[in-house]
Amino acid sequence: MSEPTSRRAVIKVDGLRKTYGSLVAVANASFEVLKGEIFGLVGPNGAGKTTTMECVEGVRRADGGTIAVLDLDPLRDAAQLQPRIGVQLQQSHLQKRITVREAMHLWAALYDRPAADGDRLLAQLGLAEKRDAWFMTLSGGQQQRLFIALALVNEPDVVFLDELTTGLDPQARRAIWDLVRGIRERGKTVFLTTHLMEEAERLCDRVAIMDSGRVIDVDTPARLVSRHCPDRLVVVATDAADAAIRFGSIPGVSRVNLVDGRYEIEGQNDDLTTAVIQCVSAHGMRVSDFRAVTPTLEDVFLALTGHSIRD
Repeated sequence: MSEPTSRRAVIKVDGLRKTYGSLVAVANASFEVLKGEIFGLVGPNGAGKTTTMECVEGVRRADGGTIAVLDLDPLRDAAQLQPRIGVQLQQSHLQKRITVREAMHLWAALYDRPAADGDRLLAQLGLAEKRDAWFMTLSGGQQQRLFIALALVNEPDVVFLDELTTGLDPQARRAIWDLVRGIRERGKTVFLTTHLMEEAERLCDRVAIMDSGRVIDVDTPARLVSRHCPDRLVVVATDAADAAIRFGSIPGVSRVNLVDGRYEIEGQNDDLTTAVIQCVSAHGMRVSDFRAVTPTLEDVFLALTGHSIRD
């Protein structure tokens, strides 16, 4: 996963606001997406992610703020921008009896691209054997791969993916992640939304955490975890009588609890795991279980909002 550099911003959102009557869907959201990165807008269902993305794409008109995509206004400059972006919508569907090849050739024709471009994408995305299959016969993962192919047929500079892996099994989800990484490797910029924190953590170079229509923080997953969840946790099962005292004396340890026969050792020492191992070794403790628990983006979300991402 690459670190952001001085690359220019290809998407700039400043003070975005969108309301539906008295409902504030997006409130003063600001962020930038850098060229060549996978950028994720993450948060629970109803956080305002899809509305934000649709405003950035030009599908929806914002009520306030400014948006620039490739230095163009998504609404005013739609004719110039649309050929340069690829979009996969959250609720995507095709005619039941259109074949995979027909769909690709239709999309290629819409962008005045050779039909061979569509055929090449099908091969690259593992759909060549399904080119004569009807859309309705495809599995969920195959449908998502087709939608990615359709979003790429015009060789866009920026690709928008909205809740791409929702409803897919773990194997299909990881296959889609590999495809998205492949898009970045081709020099494209990817802007995606997801409510799956594991997906964002594994896939995105940077993420913007969104809740109740507001962007709370933006950074790399690792920096967000380090900033908001600095505590580290090591769990050790041992029958050593003086274990609590020994673990509590480790520099940087703030808490030692005995839970179900296991010691939970917590602290802000970046080398806590190493320190606990050295303590166990130095005092000859017999250990039957040892685990280092690393904070995740979901822990960050809980720390920032006070409620679980699953809400």
